[in-house]
Amino acid sequence: MAGKQTSFGMRPLSMTVSTLGDTFRRSAMALRRQLWLWPLVAAVALAIGGWVVLRCVKIAIRSTVADELTTILNADVQALQLWMRQQETNAQILADAEGLQPLVQALLKEIEGSSKRLDLTLWQSPAVEKLRQYLDPRLRTLGYVDFVIVNPKYTIIAADQDMPMGQQLEGVRREFVRKVLDGNPSVSMPFRSTFLLEDETGQLRVGLPTMFAAAPIRRENHSIAVLGLRIRPEQEFTKILQVARAGESCETYAFDRNGLFLSQSRFDDDLKRLGLIADLPDSKSILTLSVRDPEGDITTGYRPKVERAKQPPTKMLAEAVTGKPGSDVDGYRDYRGVPVVGSWVWLTDYDFGVATEIDFAEAYQVLTLLNRVVWSLLAILILAAIAIFVFMIQAARNKLALQKAELAAKQLGQYKLEEKIGSGGMGSVFRARHAMLRRPTAVKLLEPEKLSELSVARFEREVQITAQLQHPNTIAIFDFGRTPEGLFYYVMEYLDGLNLDDLVTRYGPMPDGRVVALLQQICGSLAEAHEQGLVHRDVKPANIFLTQRGGLSDVVKVLDFGLARAVDTQAEGKVTSSGGVAGTPLYMAPEAIQTPDMVDHRSDIYSLGAVGYFLLTGRPVFEGQSLVELCMKQVKEVPVPPSEVIMHNISPALERLIMSCLAKQPHQRPGSTRQLIAELRSMEVVTPWTANDADHWSLMYHNKTLGQTIVGGNSETKINKPSENSPDLTAHYDGPPLGSGS
Repeated sequence: MAGKQTSFGMRPLSMTVSTLGDTFRRSAMALRRQLWLWPLVAAVALAIGGWVVLRCVKIAIRSTVADELTTILNADVQALQLWMRQQETNAQILADAEGLQPLVQALLKEIEGSSKRLDLTLWQSPAVEKLRQYLDPRLRTLGYVDFVIVNPKYTIIAADQDMPMGQQLEGVRREFVRKVLDGNPSVSMPFRSTFLLEDETGQLRVGLPTMFAAAPIRRENHSIAVLGLRIRPEQEFTKILQVARAGESCETYAFDRNGLFLSQSRFDDDLKRLGLIADLPDSKSILTLSVRDPEGDITTGYRPKVERAKQPPTKMLAEAVTGKPGSDVDGYRDYRGVPVVGSWVWLTDYDFGVATEIDFAEAYQVLTLLNRVVWSLLAILILAAIAIFVFMIQAARNKLALQKAELAAKQLGQYKLEEKIGSGGMGSVFRARHAMLRRPTAVKLLEPEKLSELSVARFEREVQITAQLQHPNTIAIFDFGRTPEGLFYYVMEYLDGLNLDDLVTRYGPMPDGRVVALLQQICGSLAEAHEQGLVHRDVKPANIFLTQRGGLSDVVKVLDFGLARAVDTQAEGKVTSSGGVAGTPLYMAPEAIQTPDMVDHRSDIYSLGAVGYFLLTGRPVFEGQSLVELCMKQVKEVPVPPSEVIMHNISPALERLIMSCLAKQPHQRPGSTRQLIAELRSMEVVTPWTANDADHWSLMYHNKTLGQTIVGGNSETKINKPSENSPDLTAHYDGPPLGSGS
């Protein structure tokens, strides 16, 4: 029986494979004969592909949302922690001041020697008046509202107002003072005052939100009292938490262990309409609203079944109070019952938490739209099949047209394309040669898939702008045209060398003499553009090429005027900008980040200073872990002078010039590139750089690279790296420093 089963019940493996192959071939032939089946197959494939893409996009968007929430939260928390440490420092400086301790000691002695009731003694005390006269001007200078001084018995013994004096502290206020008496300056979380305080309008009220920065007043390493400086939390504390945010519904807020809001919400008006806070002119969410889950979306008309105090904490609050940072991008209900995604952290030192939340619908708006599109495609498979069948015919025609375009791309008019040498945001660059003149050129070609009304306009405008510039340090444009198939191109000079970004990256910082020589040439190119009313807007080392021309070495060529715009010309602006930031953040002026439509030639001067800084030090002016951090530094931080970054000496005049170019305010920078040229020409340097030095360096560079480089800028640079067996560039060199100047 077994033998019969082997002979007749099972086929040999080779026969099975052959049969399967025949089946596939017959199916393929049937499909080729029945063309109408192909659209159905394509539609099914499209549905499966759409489902797979949808899942991949969902994963990618989830990751992006999580990263964005964490970035915003970290930025706000870091800013808040810096602010709180500054308040602690301010309080400690005042507490340690030489003039304060004798006044506090005198007050303590006066209290001990008095037989009157404590509050009466304090109200009539000359020592209290002296303390007020001493502290009030200092408080106004530092921006604090008023002060209190508390003795080790937790009694207020001095204050700006009489009423709090003599009062005993209880509860969280007492615990806060106890911690400070132990020798640790701190900042309290916001709380409601039990004393009359002035509000923002100057009226005295009870229950106003307040917080204190406090520090111990010491004598012989022993705390004799605590100095507290009052802060209005709805001002600085709240505003810091609103610095970084994304979208319309994003909000960062602080809360205590019970879920009580410690900062003011961005949406107080909306919360009044929802009934979450009282609809009164002076009602605010701070110290009023609780982070509780109403178990339904109040914004859609849901009414909670229990009062606010009995509602459970939101998922965020329940996890945050455990002390561990976390995030949830799957969605949970917030204090309005609205589905949100969020990230949170608990600040153990201050015993409160901070959370960043954004509505789920806004965070996943793109994904929701994509879902609708994909499921709509699945619902109209029959129409999709017809559309795909038509597309097959059109695709065949397009393929034939692209083949013709490819043939045309091998010969653009009189130019023979030889090799693709780079690609950028608007097209590809080819090394080419004129058919008659045999002159090497570089041809920039706008690729077919990038064709649009805007891209064509920007491409043509780049040619027109650059062609207007005739300065020897600006790349020259030879020709412009388009093929019968609609391919746009222009022809420019072919450059042999490397850009400044690659030069510094490979060989290190430059001596100051060489930097001065290069900056003069860059200024010359920009001066011509500025005098024609043009702003480059993307001056950076990658857009500045170093080559040889007419037997001269170290010749600069400024590239890529594709982002340039004409000053005060609305029509030009529509082509170059769509409301976004144009340029490279590492070298971008502060005003180009804040108001990109308001830049002028002084923005190029800032970028030029950043380029000079990079050439001298080998690193950008600012560096950051993210685009947001980098832009914040460009806008707010003061650069470190180059002399503090590098070890060798540089010209003080050059450093002053570069630092003046890097001024945050445009009016504080040099007035024009012509002015920069004049200062650079008359500048004395520590390490001179002559034409012979440039020739020597260029000769050694070309002997080492054993290759050539071509047009740079916006990733359009190709550099042949040195061979491992190539000689050392610095071998047998007795000229000025090639790299850092060491």
